[in-house]
Formats: sequence, structure tokens, C-alpha cells
Amino acid sequence: MPLSRRCVAEAIGTFWLVFGGTGSAVLAAVYLTPDKVPLGIGFAGVALAFGLTLLTMAFAIGHISGCHINPAVTIGLWAGKRFPAKEILPYIVAQVAGAIVASGVLLAITQGAVVAGHIQPTGLAPNGFGEHSPGGFGLFPALLTELILTCGFLFVILGSTDSRAPKGFAPIAIGLSLTLIHLISIPVTNTSVNPARSTGPALFTGGWAIEQLWLFWLAPIVGALIAGYLYRAVAGEPETA
Repeated sequence: MPLSRRCVAEAIGTFWLVFGGTGSAVLAAVYLTPDKVPLGIGFAGVALAFGLTLLTMAFAIGHISGCHINPAVTIGLWAGKRFPAKEILPYIVAQVAGAIVASGVLLAITQGAVVAGHIQPTGLAPNGFGEHSPGGFGLFPALLTELILTCGFLFVILGSTDSRAPKGFAPIAIGLSLTLIHLISIPVTNTSVNPARSTGPALFTGGWAIEQLWLFWLAPIVGALIAGYLYRAVAGEPETA
């Protein structure tokens, strides 16, 4: 498959992840009827939305691009000897572009919302720490959480896509893993484990979101690198699925 087509697939997949995941957080996490009856999906619903976007897109484009839709995944797969270094940058550019477009579309939707008595969009679900953490978690807890969860996420990806693993189940394991990650960490950082997912909302939010964006590149990438080398140490030289 030509690199250009794979990059287009990565952009589409990342768009779907960011639009579906952050869209659920912005539009559906908190929803009140005109009678003030809460019908929002809450943290659990947002976590499931992120997992479902990844699961569905893994089946849709996994055979085209591998469905990384996450710069940390691309780098982690390189560390695990599953991806060539020369293709890392094009993949990351495509992923970030997809995330930015998704955030722009979501912003257009929220600006057209009727606020009174219905949904009340509160931004684009950017990632943050300190006073911008949903639970008030500081820099170190946020960094540690993002690093560990990304490491675990990549370990699941590498293991479930190994040719020695059961065939056909990788998207399910990976999608459920992302759901679990969000169930754990939404209160801490609003959950990133994906620099592209963080970049899209941050660029439109501006200010503090851009100032804190560095953490949501650094921690996931370091966690992914650790996972790549750790999986190779545990499982031996990788066998490409």
C-alpha cells in the first residue's frame, strides 16, 4: 500500500477518534433536558466512546495503515521493530492533521448549539494538569499517569498484534484497553495517551492548553518507547502479524 494512502487513512482514523471521543465529552457527557433531567453519558460513557472509535476504526483501516492514529503508537511500534523509522514523520503529520480538523469541526458544532435548557458545551476537552486537571492533579501525578497508561496501552497493542496471538481479536483488545485507560485517567488529565488527540483541542483552546501540551507529547512518547523495548525483552524478537 503506498505511503500516501496509508497517511490518508491515518488522518481519517485520527479524525474519527478525536471527533468521536472528545465529541462525546463535549456534547454528551453532561446533558440536561428542559426539565433538568440528567441524561448525560458521564465519564464511563466518554471512556466507552473513545474505545469504540478505536475499535471500529481498527477494523476499518487496520489492513490499510495499521490504524496507529496516535503518534505514540507509531513511535512505540518503531521501538518494537514493527515500523520503519523513515515513515514515522509522515504518519505523525497525518495524525495531527486529522486531530486538528476534528477539533475544528467540533468547535463549529458547539458554537452553533442552543445553550439555554439543553447542552452547554464547555470547550473541546483539552488535556491539562494542576488547576486544569478535572480532579486537580498536579504535574507529577499527571506525567506518571500518562506515562504508565501509554506504556500499558502499547504493550497490549504489541502483544495482541503479534503473529503468535489469537487472530482477529486485536481490535477488541486494543479498543477495550483504551476504554480502561479512560476510566482510570479522565479525572487526572482528561486522558491523552495520544499527542495528536491533545494537540487538536489545545490549538483551538489556546493559552494554558498550549503551555501544558508538552507533557502530553513527552509522557506518551516515553511510555511508548519503554513498552516497545519491554515487549521485545519479554516476548523475544517480534513476529509481524
